[in-house]
Amino acid sequence: MAPTQKHRWLTRPDSRDQRRLRSLRQFSLDRARLLFEADYPGVRFGPVVAVIAAYNEEENIGDVLKAMPTLVGDLEVSTLVVVDGSSDHTAQVARDRGVYVCEMPVNLGQGAALRLGYQLALSHGARFVVTLDADGQNDPAEMETMLAPVLADEVDMVIASRRLGVDQTTDWFRRAGVNFYAWCINTIVSQHLTDSSNGYRVFKAELLADVEPHLIQEQYQTAEVVITTASRGWRIGEQPTVWHPRASGISKKGGNLIFGFSYAKVIATTWWRVTLGNHRR
Repeated sequence: MAPTQKHRWLTRPDSRDQRRLRSLRQFSLDRARLLFEADYPGVRFGPVVAVIAAYNEEENIGDVLKAMPTLVGDLEVSTLVVVDGSSDHTAQVARDRGVYVCEMPVNLGQGAALRLGYQLALSHGARFVVTLDADGQNDPAEMETMLAPVLADEVDMVIASRRLGVDQTTDWFRRAGVNFYAWCINTIVSQHLTDSSNGYRVFKAELLADVEPHLIQEQYQTAEVVITTASRGWRIGEQPTVWHPRASGISKKGGNLIFGFSYAKVIATTWWRVTLGNHRR
């Protein structure tokens, strides 16, 4: 039957481009996963898996990996670097350090790289997953401190706090942003966090298995993780850490205004999505 005039008025624009883009993204992720499985057939990670998403960090990631612990207490630590379509030698530097490397064929954003890292960690035996940055701002030596409340079963997730610890950077605008966005997220999900935008985090595997399917952001994932985790009833805690200046290079997250606007957008869209989901249940 031919469409009526009413149907023509209400017909949405052709979404083939969006479907094509989604298909290409999924193809890239599937390709990266297949290559990883081919590189490490039958691999079994240690109970603690440190996931580092890295994009064009060849100058920094070597020192980060050099400082990574291999044990936390009596728990073996495996390090997985997800290289997000880098155009430099980030992947080779990581391989030379002897860690696990999953290389994405194109750049899809830190959020996509971390989700792939979560999936690989969970499917290869992780009991606890740690995320930290590739640029040297997080100290791997603090991993034992970060894991302590989770290992003691006091909380299900830990976020590092530069406000409870030491912030060695001098950007007052970003410091103000940390305070403001922590207040926003606390208001939305009734938490008492001091630093909701820190990428140094620890998750129980059970929490991550529950939360990961609900994550969609390609960038600025920390806000989405906190809001989704809190909305699903998991316990979140903080540990004081040292926030170091970037070892070299510039941030991939854009200037202060772009970063601030984008982070606010993630908070708003995640809150809206979570709120709608709760209403529908």
